[in-house]
Amino acid sequence: MNNKEFIAELSRRTGYTAASTQKMVNTVIDALGDAFQDGSSVAIDGFGNFDVRKKMERIMVNPTTQQRMLVPPKLVLAFRPADDWKDKVKNQTQG
Repeated sequence: MNNKEFIAELSRRTGYTAASTQKMVNTVIDALGDAFQDGSSVAIDGFGNFDVRKKMERIMVNPTTQQRMLVPPKLVLAFRPADDWKDKVKNQTQG
């Protein structure tokens, strides 16, 4: 599902116009982005948790040249889905 299809479905379910639905989705995404830049976690009940995690520095070896390089620490965004969603996907049959 792409953005246009997502907005159309959300608009149909909520009864709002596509333009106002797009504006609401953009507002939510902006708020999430602001929280992530502050290093905050965001928990959405029934959906999951978004966390900003720090990956420690490590040594990487180039497999071709065998040269060792130091990879600096960095912040990454991680998502942990709610248990209900994990179970739904796990129990889904291939169609």
